[in-house]
Amino acid sequence: MASMKDLCIMAGSANPKLAKDIAAHIGVRLCDALVSRFNNGETQIMIGESVRGRDIFIVQPTSQPVNDNLMELLIMVDACRRASAHSITAVVPYYAYARQDRKTRGREPISAKLVANIMQTAGIDRVITVDLHAGQIQGFFDIPVDHLAAAPVLAGYFEDLKPENPVVVSPDLGGVTRARSLADRLSCSIAIIEKRRPEPGRAEVMNLIGEVKGRTCIMIDDIVDTAGSLCEGARALERAGAKAVYACCSHAILSEPAVQRINESNMEKLIITDTVPLPPEKESPKIVVRSLADTIGDVIIRIQSHRSVSQLFK
Repeated sequence: MASMKDLCIMAGSANPKLAKDIAAHIGVRLCDALVSRFNNGETQIMIGESVRGRDIFIVQPTSQPVNDNLMELLIMVDACRRASAHSITAVVPYYAYARQDRKTRGREPISAKLVANIMQTAGIDRVITVDLHAGQIQGFFDIPVDHLAAAPVLAGYFEDLKPENPVVVSPDLGGVTRARSLADRLSCSIAIIEKRRPEPGRAEVMNLIGEVKGRTCIMIDDIVDTAGSLCEGARALERAGAKAVYACCSHAILSEPAVQRINESNMEKLIITDTVPLPPEKESPKIVVRSLADTIGDVIIRIQSHRSVSQLFK
């Protein structure tokens, strides 16, 4: 059985706080690694201690700037592989290009598959990720993928809040499974917003399936980018007679003008996780962050001690 002293948590520059919190939960220090840029913009990686024979866990979500963070992860993996690491696990809470998981028209790439190929070619032995936009992306890899769900952490907020007569709302037909998972934890029913996208970044609510009148609505989504769909859904719920509207998501990208839209919306709160760091300029009284550090840390402990990961969530 692998020893915890062989464990090495390494932080990329995408979310160093999450990496630090994971290491603190496990009870180890972060490995000494310098991540910087050369004057010409190329990524520089310098590992300041021996990783020979050790099990490396690199914490690096591929959030904005996406290509820079992805390339940084690949270079860190290459550095560890060439330094004779025993195994390399990429902890990628947010997996970039996940929304490009299939061809929807001719001559389109399947970028999510390309990213999986590149990561494996670089030398990654295992991937830990959270709420892939399409669960089938796990099959793009020929290595183990631990696919974690943020629902237990998000549910904790509402269990403490104890909303009156709650109903979990899926903002589209594709998110019903995610909504059902949260609803089961909160012991309530679900509703579904049927919408269409006339163009990228814009959504129109067509229909509402389920009873929301006089109830506290909790919308759940995996990614909030510009927040247009989320805010339009919140307005549709208010028009349908909802008593209050909350929202939660796994990955808060919050591209402009997302924060402004959220602040001006009828939503009470948006509950997010720290898979993507929330910079100070995007902080808002309406945005609440719940950390996944303990969850990811527990998974790493189980991987390192060769115990079941799935048992952790039962």
